[in-house]
Amino acid sequence: MVMAIWFVPMSYGHGADSPVIGYAADSPGPNSLDTAWYDARATFYGDVHGGGTQQGACGYGDLNKQGYGLATAALSTALFNNGYTCGACYQIVCAHDPQWCLPGSIKITATNFCPPNYTKTLGVWCNPPQKHFDLSLPMFLKIAKYKAGVVPVKYRRVRCAKTGGVKFELKGNPHFFMILPYNVGGAGDINAMQVKGSKTGWITMKKNWGQNWTTGVVLTGQGLSFKIMTSDGIVKYFMNVTPSNWGFGQTFDGRINF
Repeated sequence: MVMAIWFVPMSYGHGADSPVIGYAADSPGPNSLDTAWYDARATFYGDVHGGGTQQGACGYGDLNKQGYGLATAALSTALFNNGYTCGACYQIVCAHDPQWCLPGSIKITATNFCPPNYTKTLGVWCNPPQKHFDLSLPMFLKIAKYKAGVVPVKYRRVRCAKTGGVKFELKGNPHFFMILPYNVGGAGDINAMQVKGSKTGWITMKKNWGQNWTTGVVLTGQGLSFKIMTSDGIVKYFMNVTPSNWGFGQTFDGRINF
């Protein structure tokens, strides 16, 4: 079964170099990552080359350029959590179906949303309260046979292993400043974010959609620092990430990760 996926189009900008960060500090949080195994189902979308799986409701752009590749999935409503789960990593194994399951497991990052379809009552795996992963086809074929279409799986949260620092893509305009943080390690999903200009204190940002965070405070002409808290309560500071002459559409490397 090939699932149809809704996604929000976005433009992708990249390329500015980052100055050396001034310092970073960690703060251990009160929560821990729930790594227990749970039951769900899985299907696939897109083609064997990953066509149709780029971008998506989390706001990420070119998943290959951003380091996610094809190890991604769209999550059902029960798992997507209004976009707060974007960036979370999961280990998935095909289970209880020896006719269609293959041995081994996969690890994926949540990058998209599998929307419910309330016009149908059968075979609509992404409807609440079902837990469901719509995988890229190459990842589905690692754990199940193509003809299966849909298979039962077991899944658990795992820590995200990312290479390099957290990346910050700057979008919007002077009066609607938006940040897309990506390549986030550790828990992977962000619960809160703040920005600090070289002439301001810490400003709490609001989630706009997916993993896009915004503020109406004008920050053009200022060097920027960021503060992120992931879902397990870990807080990290990314100081002096951008120079004062940054531009919209540029991406900067925070140099550290979770």
